[in-house]
Amino acid sequence: MARRSILQFKNYRRRVLTGADNSSSNCDVFINHRGIDTKRNVAGLLHNNLSRLNVRSFLDRESMRPGDNLFEKINNAIRNCRVGVTIFSPNYCNSYFCLHELALIMECKKKVIPIFYDVKPSELRVLDGNGQRSPDELWRFRCALDEARYTVGITFDSINGNWSDLMTNATDIILKTLDEEEHIYQQEQLGAVPPKNTTDHTNNI
Repeated sequence: MARRSILQFKNYRRRVLTGADNSSSNCDVFINHRGIDTKRNVAGLLHNNLSRLNVRSFLDRESMRPGDNLFEKINNAIRNCRVGVTIFSPNYCNSYFCLHELALIMECKKKVIPIFYDVKPSELRVLDGNGQRSPDELWRFRCALDEARYTVGITFDSINGNWSDLMTNATDIILKTLDEEEHIYQQEQLGAVPPKNTTDHTNNI
């Protein structure tokens, strides 16, 4: 991991811990993933790696407790996070929750870091869910997926790839992005740049 990125993140983290960051953020990074594909490997490893660096990452099994309202907890975490890490995998698009989270991340104008895990961007498709998804949902999900898959990300082959390199590269990119987003946030607070406009379609969920 680049020493510069660690120092950049330490500067950001110091502002959070000392109260200099006045945002309502309750996590730095939201990890959007398909559990059956990635929870026991890339998603879990990334969450643990970020936690060791004192980065507040949201991973459902680690960040939720019995009795929590599923949509409320996830939606609030996405709205208040700084960066979204989307781990695309072979079964990702079969999950309503994955696609809903992705759509909300995009609607909230969060910075997205895609990781293409055992899948190519061209292989990602939103299906109609055997008619269970409304036309509005399909349009929402497809727009979000199109935007995300044309975002430069990390490609990883779980059989031939180097896991250590994956964790190092992903963490390094996340730390750099957090520092960039913190700089933008500070500029917004000073009125130097206009705040991000967001479109939230979760009121009826």
